[in-house]
Amino acid sequence: MTNEPRPNAGVKFPPPFIFLLGLIAALLINRAVRLPLAAPEPRWMFFLGLTLMVVGFLFAGWGIATFRRQHTAIAPIRPATTIVSSGPYAITRNPMYVGLTCVYIGGAFLLDTWWAFVLLPIVVLIIDRQVIGREERYLASAFGPQYESYRARVRRWI
Repeated sequence: MTNEPRPNAGVKFPPPFIFLLGLIAALLINRAVRLPLAAPEPRWMFFLGLTLMVVGFLFAGWGIATFRRQHTAIAPIRPATTIVSSGPYAITRNPMYVGLTCVYIGGAFLLDTWWAFVLLPIVVLIIDRQVIGREERYLASAFGPQYESYRARVRRWI
């Protein structure tokens, strides 16, 4: 076994699809066992869901744009070239996943099902362990003290 840094985080599945699969699973379960958030669906749920989705996409997009400005990889299957600590990365180490979580919650309101909220902890746990955990091990091996310093200053989520 070597101590050389890995070429990438080794994430096995694209993170946005994990969130999407959670919503699809909630929708399928809801077809079998209907569990609406409110009956009939109030108009505010639509606007809340849409607002959360827009805010989530904007926050994740800010993270993507910040990565692009720093010329580092967005996809966890590519090697990182630098530690990005500006923009949303000064608030959270994972603005793309925070944004996607907001999108997911907004989608749960639009789908009008409690099942999405029941599955949310599972989705977040998968993201936290199988994606973020791998990314953090990779960044620690690739950037050492520079990443550890950033990690000590900025929270994983919010």
